[in-house]
Amino acid sequence: MNIFQSIVLAIIEGLTEFLPISSTGHMILASSVMNIPEHAFVKTFEISIQIGAIMAIVLIYFKRFLKGISIYLKLGVAFLPTGIIGFLAYPYIKAYLFNPIIVAVSLILGGIVLILIDKKLATQQSNTDTLENISYKNAFFIGLIQSVSMIPGVSRAAATIVGGIFNGLDKKQAIEFSFLLAVPTMFIATSYDLLKSSIDFSGHEFFLLSLGMVIAFLTAWIAVKAFVRIVHDYGIKYFGYYRIIIGIIFLILI
Repeated sequence: MNIFQSIVLAIIEGLTEFLPISSTGHMILASSVMNIPEHAFVKTFEISIQIGAIMAIVLIYFKRFLKGISIYLKLGVAFLPTGIIGFLAYPYIKAYLFNPIIVAVSLILGGIVLILIDKKLATQQSNTDTLENISYKNAFFIGLIQSVSMIPGVSRAAATIVGGIFNGLDKKQAIEFSFLLAVPTMFIATSYDLLKSSIDFSGHEFFLLSLGMVIAFLTAWIAVKAFVRIVHDYGIKYFGYYRIIIGIIFLILI
């Protein structure tokens, strides 16, 4: 992997991780287009730059995490089904579903779902005044829907936003809960993958890792701020159109 490829992948990670367009899908497709070989360092790089993206959410929502233990308990319950299903099924998913065709089809189908729920997202009224008061049952089912995003191309953000809408949250709350739930989900998944990785890299490779994390952090910060504004002003349907277009393009290319 060269510097240009590492910068491109880090930008893609930061821009797509918290948007409902599938960061994993884009990373797989980008690696395929740039012919990046699948060796140990590349896999570790793709995992490590997620740390930069996670830190963007932690800093943006820093005050929210200081409000009390209630939000941590709800996020823990929401993470539970993803953690269990991921522990049992992820090795098989990674072995059989991580390929460009699955990604492209998932992007298209997910795009159709986003378009269909756009009006519901715009008009949904919340059943709770704050996220801290979301029920444990609703938190669990949001997490259960999140587990579908282990299929590459589905998008964790899309799954949790859709899950939030169908579990009584309004647009703002569904997006915010999606962001907050990303922190334990991504942190635990990233840490688990890194523990399994063999970290024995050269000075140049450590430079690429550091550069990638910084770029992912900066682009994730920009993407999160822009996403909230776009959804507020225009809804979520345009992300659905994008998913369909990019999915069709990659089906044609591959």
